[in-house]
Amino acid sequence: MKKLMTISIVAISLAAVCLFSMPATNAGGGDSPAPKDVTFTKDVAPIFFKKCAECHRSGEVAPFSVMDYKDARPWAKSIREKVASREMPPWHADPNHGEWLNDRRLEQAEISTIVAWVDGGAKEGDPKDLPPAPKFADGWTIGHPDETFSIAEQSVPATGVVPYKYLTVQTNLKEDRWITDAEIRSTGRSAVHHVIVFIQDPKNPASVDGNLLAGVAPGEQPARSRPGFGKKIPAGARLIFQMHYTPNGEATKDVTTIGLKYAKERPKHQVLTRPVLNMTFTIPAGEPNHEVKSTYVFKEDAHLTSLMPHMHLRGKDFEIKPILPDGATKILLKVPRYDFNWQTYYVPKEPLAVPKGTKIECTAHFDNSPGNKYNPDPTKDVKWGDQTWEEMMIGWRGYYNDAASDSKPADKPAT
Repeated sequence: MKKLMTISIVAISLAAVCLFSMPATNAGGGDSPAPKDVTFTKDVAPIFFKKCAECHRSGEVAPFSVMDYKDARPWAKSIREKVASREMPPWHADPNHGEWLNDRRLEQAEISTIVAWVDGGAKEGDPKDLPPAPKFADGWTIGHPDETFSIAEQSVPATGVVPYKYLTVQTNLKEDRWITDAEIRSTGRSAVHHVIVFIQDPKNPASVDGNLLAGVAPGEQPARSRPGFGKKIPAGARLIFQMHYTPNGEATKDVTTIGLKYAKERPKHQVLTRPVLNMTFTIPAGEPNHEVKSTYVFKEDAHLTSLMPHMHLRGKDFEIKPILPDGATKILLKVPRYDFNWQTYYVPKEPLAVPKGTKIECTAHFDNSPGNKYNPDPTKDVKWGDQTWEEMMIGWRGYYNDAASDSKPADKPAT
């Protein structure tokens, strides 16, 4: 269990835990003419339902719902400001590097429609024009899970620092299961910073290296796979919940649950998730642009399925690139303005080939100066640590090993 704890403690966000999210339309370029006579029911609601409702609905992280007119209307001016500046929906990857399956940006035509709606008085329109609202099964974004697993109720104090908790849940699975979708929900969400769920294989209980099942962190999406990809939970496995609670001034109770959807047949590719990290850095006090690097060399042919940077409040920017065995290199992901409040993972449109011997190089910069308004204390040197006022440097990578893939994948998509 000591090795388990050592490996587990590096994890703080869902991000690269996630497999694949459902496709979203990329943002278009250029200016689009503002449409006329724009109403909520006919023109704006379809955009909100498709691009915003996952977070902007009752009980979710966003401050208001867009599921109906009366809830969205008071926020119209704020909505206009955020979408016009492209601050919402959140997306931080440099568009000059990579194309992403889960790109959440709005197209320019969608932005123009929302702006025109607000500028035209944010009219409701004919209720008959309202399209069917997206359905969330009892709050689950992934739909009704095939099975759920929950921790015992936890008490979170009103104040103080709560060390990470590692809570074990038996699955009692009689056979191997392949996971296509996973989502984590907490009853005490206001006091939960992040949750990571690891798979503990009964054949190798001392290690969870690569067995990162799913998680949730600020702004993160559920883990959703596309056909042919999945994560494996072996028969008899246990789930290890890493719980990071952050007291918020009010004592609370929490029961955290993970919901899983199972593949009907074995997927072709088994997705693994591992960090490319550096735990030995020191960021000098007052330093506005301190560089930290981490690397990993692939020991066999593989394909990358997701990438995700993780830092804390001093994180400034992040870049991930491979150096191929022949020396060739290119930037795969560049996040020029890292935002700790949006733990975004990035899924390439097609898995990226990484031949044996490829070195993944991650480069991060940290701002530990007084100019960083989020900096907890610019007068102190900062090192690796679990808590938010400390720092981390992780480049998460999701991938599958080519040699481990089935030659005969399931004919039917996993559901």
